[in-house]
Amino acid sequence: MTATPENHEAPENHENHATHDTGSPVTADHETVAPPTASPAQAPAQAHAAPAMAGAAPSAAPKAKSSMGPLLGMLTVGALIGGVAGGGVVAAVLASDGAPVVGTPAAPTSITVNDPDDATLVTGVVAKAMPAVVTLTVAGGGSSGNGSGVILSDDGYVLTNNHVATLEGATSSPSIRVTLSDGRIFDAELVGSDPIADLAVVKLEGAEGLPTIEFADSDALNVGDRTVVIGAPLGLAGSVSNGIVSALNRSITVRSSAVPDQQVEQQPDDSTDAPFDFWDFDVPGTEGTDPRPVSSGTVSLPVIQTDAAINPGNSGGALLDDEGRLIGIVVAIATAGGSGGQSGSIGVGFSIPSNFAQRVATELIENGTATHGLLGATVTDSINDAESTVVGALIDSVVPGGAAEQGGLRSGDVITIFNGVPIAGSVDLTAQVRVLPAGASATLTYVRGGEAQEVTVTLGELQ
Repeated sequence: MTATPENHEAPENHENHATHDTGSPVTADHETVAPPTASPAQAPAQAHAAPAMAGAAPSAAPKAKSSMGPLLGMLTVGALIGGVAGGGVVAAVLASDGAPVVGTPAAPTSITVNDPDDATLVTGVVAKAMPAVVTLTVAGGGSSGNGSGVILSDDGYVLTNNHVATLEGATSSPSIRVTLSDGRIFDAELVGSDPIADLAVVKLEGAEGLPTIEFADSDALNVGDRTVVIGAPLGLAGSVSNGIVSALNRSITVRSSAVPDQQVEQQPDDSTDAPFDFWDFDVPGTEGTDPRPVSSGTVSLPVIQTDAAINPGNSGGALLDDEGRLIGIVVAIATAGGSGGQSGSIGVGFSIPSNFAQRVATELIENGTATHGLLGATVTDSINDAESTVVGALIDSVVPGGAAEQGGLRSGDVITIFNGVPIAGSVDLTAQVRVLPAGASATLTYVRGGEAQEVTVTLGELQ
């Protein structure tokens, strides 16, 4: 059972929608006895050749902190570009009277540097990464909206959120237009989407020679590391904010954005609503309605928490380190609750770690789908069990022949560590299991009879 705090902050999604269909919410994703089928959105029948994505592999050594010199060296180019940063608002923005304000399409996004000698490290990070961050305008299924993305390859593969590319599950055949920071606009097709990771890849038509994002090793991050966010909050393309890594190894449970012909794992019957739900927001002019399509379940995501300002429209955008490398894909923010109106940043934002995002993106490009591990157990939070003496994910039952049973796990065991990551409850365990592909090996620490033991299991495949 997932405990729900009496007072909590609920994350919301960050693609900025202009219009929506209506629907109803559903609740939390866990390891369950009856695994669902997590089919991808409609993708081209042929397999796509995977591009070479820049950056460190997940096993790369921890990064070395460098000086700001190499990044600030790029400011000469940024300063020569000139112009006005940002551009017009492309979707509804809340005015003081609550009425929507609609502006012109975003202009080319340049980096204005009036005094290069006094530029900051953040300016250097933006100069390096801004050309590889794009704005997506999506329509279909009776909805439309915008979000952000990052360029993976010079021939136009772009990574974004699934809820951006499918308009929160409203369509599996979206019409997508992508605007680059230099003002060029490309039509794009959906290559593949993954509602379990809330990630999707689109391909720009006729693109070549594009700037690409560089990946960092998200496993090498420390709490307190500097972060920079680039995206299109409220349609304001090329907006920048900065902060620090507030926490690592967080897990949140959010409503799935699976399209109608997809399915995601159902919440166990005895579970309560998860405290995190980043879909819960209103659009001006739709008060009293729920603009979202009916979802078939929820998903648990591993995330990096940051205090950098993130707002609707930032979804799919870049969370960067102090060397201008991608450490996460922006996915959600927490809100303090309240009634009416689109909520803004309160300094609690979440991003999908770059190592996880890179793994899923590679599979989507190669196959149109991505795989996820399955432990084969029903779990609850141990803190809700009066007999538990340690925090973790309490196994209620195991699936015959599943990974948990084959590894010797049984009902009553409390899993406390998964592949080196501390496990505080069922959402943590589910999120970490999903990070790994099907067939991967994982080392678990569990407590049985007051004694900690360790076991290595080979995960099954979430269907």
